[in-house]
Amino acid sequence: MDPFTVAATVAAVIAGAIASISGFGIGSVLTPVLAIQFDVRLAIAMVSLPHLAGTFVRFLLVRTHIDRQVLLGFGAASAIGGLVGAALQAVVQSAALAVVFGLLLLFAGLGSVTGFAQRMRFSGRRSALVGGALSGLLGGLVGNQGGIRAAALLGFDVERETFVATATAVALIVDGARIPVYLAAQGAELVAHWLLIGTLATGAVIGTLLGGFTLRRMSEATFRRAVGVLLLGLGGYTLARALS
Repeated sequence: MDPFTVAATVAAVIAGAIASISGFGIGSVLTPVLAIQFDVRLAIAMVSLPHLAGTFVRFLLVRTHIDRQVLLGFGAASAIGGLVGAALQAVVQSAALAVVFGLLLLFAGLGSVTGFAQRMRFSGRRSALVGGALSGLLGGLVGNQGGIRAAALLGFDVERETFVATATAVALIVDGARIPVYLAAQGAELVAHWLLIGTLATGAVIGTLLGGFTLRRMSEATFRRAVGVLLLGLGGYTLARALS
């Protein structure tokens, strides 16, 4: 196994563990790693398959905790917003947009770490629809939906297992919508790298199982601080990439 594959597999395990704790992270961690060696568009398509594998296993572990009301409103709106954002990505691409995205993640991360987010609660179907649509649209435009989706979900009064379960179910909906598009457009290139993709998928599943074990032992306060720190890291990375 070449050094790049080893490093990418380790990153997949770490990404799967992070996603089990926070509800996002596989795409955020793996896409920059694969983009070192592959075109960004191909890297995004390649990551979508390990993302699906890790997300599906995570769904099996936490499915009984899903908040169906939030899922039906927020999840459907997020999927539609994400597709619209992805379709507009080539037209609206802008460093300024990535800066706004990064600042929103930093704001959400600070809110979660300080406890401010717990005092800003959303409720009702309208909030779910608006929050889902806006987070999906912005995530689709920038190419990273998981972080902004988690940031939006922080505004709902749900416990850690419900947070992760609902975010996971939404991610599965989004994967189901986008992967056929990637297969149709880049199927031949994906097949050419099937061994690496399969290795990364295995790593993501292993990390998912390890992270699920950790999540069950975290307190609610520790969980929210952990999500906040991860959002701060993703926001900082997004800003640095946009400004470089």
